[in-house]
Amino acid sequence: MKFLMLVLSDPARSPDEEPPVPIEQWVEEAYGSGKATDGDRLRPSAEARTIRRRDGEVRVTDGPATPAHVEIAGFDILECADMEEAITLAGRHPMATAGIIELRPAWPLDL
Repeated sequence: MKFLMLVLSDPARSPDEEPPVPIEQWVEEAYGSGKATDGDRLRPSAEARTIRRRDGEVRVTDGPATPAHVEIAGFDILECADMEEAITLAGRHPMATAGIIELRPAWPLDL
């Protein structure tokens, strides 16, 4: 199963605990095992553009579509057997301690 793992900041969070592993170790484990297949950090939300098509016209606005107090810092594409496996992997990511991780299962692409 494919999952989109969004890595989000949490401005209200002041971490008082250490993450289970450093980010370098998480990347090595997740990508080395083949469970993470793609991902990267994202540029600041101030550089985002939101696109909508309304009444046949494409409308572009500056900034993110997400609430301003939450910053999407990065993403990873996970290939896991099921949601439980994805949760286990995401729960070891350092931002699960310092921020927020959101997992979204993908619909299978039928071509």
